[in-house]
Amino acid sequence: MIKQTVLSGLIVEEGTIFTLEELSHACGKPVEWILTLVEEGVIEPLKNDQQHWQFRGYCLRRVRIVQRLESDLGVNLAGAALALELLEEVETLRNKIALLEH
Repeated sequence: MIKQTVLSGLIVEEGTIFTLEELSHACGKPVEWILTLVEEGVIEPLKNDQQHWQFRGYCLRRVRIVQRLESDLGVNLAGAALALELLEEVETLRNKIALLEH
């Protein structure tokens, strides 16, 4: 018997904009948790007016990485924020190296 795995995902384009509630729903976390991410500087809203906050599509990627760091590795939020920053720096450096190699 062949084991099949079903994958599901959400394609988010660069220009995608989420409201606070939509981002909360997309990552399956309460709004309060998203607010904590904003306070920690993990994600940044487009406007300062909390009632009308909007987030760019890349924020969902950042939120999901933090979720995995917390749940899979038991990293606290401050540690996850630091790890996320370092992961993104590594990704940027790898992209620069790839450009230089071509």
